[in-house]
Amino acid sequence: MSSSKRIPTDAGPGLSHNPFAALSSAGLPAAPEPTPSETAPRPGGDAKPPKKNRGRVDIIRQKAGRGGKTVTVVTGFVGIGLPEKEQLAKAMQKSCGTGGTVKDGQIEIQGDQREAVARILTEAGFRPVFAGG
Repeated sequence: MSSSKRIPTDAGPGLSHNPFAALSSAGLPAAPEPTPSETAPRPGGDAKPPKKNRGRVDIIRQKAGRGGKTVTVVTGFVGIGLPEKEQLAKAMQKSCGTGGTVKDGQIEIQGDQREAVARILTEAGFRPVFAGG
């Protein structure tokens, strides 16, 4: 075991070779100049890009099978996990001042809260659609 060859780890002359040191940028074209539309601020005053459309979600008002109580149900989420659904449900509950839950992949909020729920979903990047009666 003591006769094995040791590799130096002190970053000696063997590690100082840079394969790109001989390259130069002579003869390469210059970078294009930015156009005025790329550098100008947006009309809204903020430089944020528009929010990505995360898909359509249906907002339904239901009473059947709930003892006569009205419930707002949000369905049709695609590509969203349970933690984010719970976060959205919590924001909806806080905004509406009511209770709610996430059940079977859909968000249920107590009462007829369709307008407030639609506003929260629009802010989150979804496209809410009022479905049903």
